[in-house]
Amino acid sequence: MRNIVYTCFMSLDGVVDSPGGGPGEDHRNAGWAVNDIEFVPEAFALKGEELADTTALLFGRHSYQAFAPVWCGSEDHADYQDLPKYVLSSTLSEDDLVKDWGPTTILRSIDDIVELKKGEGGAIFIHGSAELARSLSDAGLIDRYHLLVFPVLLGGGKSLFSEADKNRQLLSLRESESYSNGIVKLVYDVVG
Repeated sequence: MRNIVYTCFMSLDGVVDSPGGGPGEDHRNAGWAVNDIEFVPEAFALKGEELADTTALLFGRHSYQAFAPVWCGSEDHADYQDLPKYVLSSTLSEDDLVKDWGPTTILRSIDDIVELKKGEGGAIFIHGSAELARSLSDAGLIDRYHLLVFPVLLGGGKSLFSEADKNRQLLSLRESESYSNGIVKLVYDVVG
């Protein structure tokens, strides 16, 4: 069984964004992760460490359409080039996929993700895709969280966790570290 790992930049009150803001991030504080916090390289080392564990990428449609055109030509993301990519979307067509960014498969339902997890291979990482993460968490399909929690309260924006009335999920702390700029790294395994 493959693991699904959700990784993100998150405010203390649970808002997730891409580092500099971008499409779909229409709240007034978009871009907070790079605009307001002092850059300390070791605070972002988790992103490099994740590359060694990533065997596939999973996106929601919005994040795929935001990341794919940028990441396909980015030296910082060159290691993702040939990895299998999966996009959960009921509306995306094959013609909408970014060419020259390795193999990409469109999944049409959460059941397709359940089948993907049953397959052979290593960890599948989700970047961004807050709506997808909420749906997968509610369905009990996320196995691990990699969170870089920033010392900021935003109030508005995309929340990582839903407000659905569901069975509790217990987490086990795998790793944590704090940095001089106030960012805290939290790596949790979902245990129940």
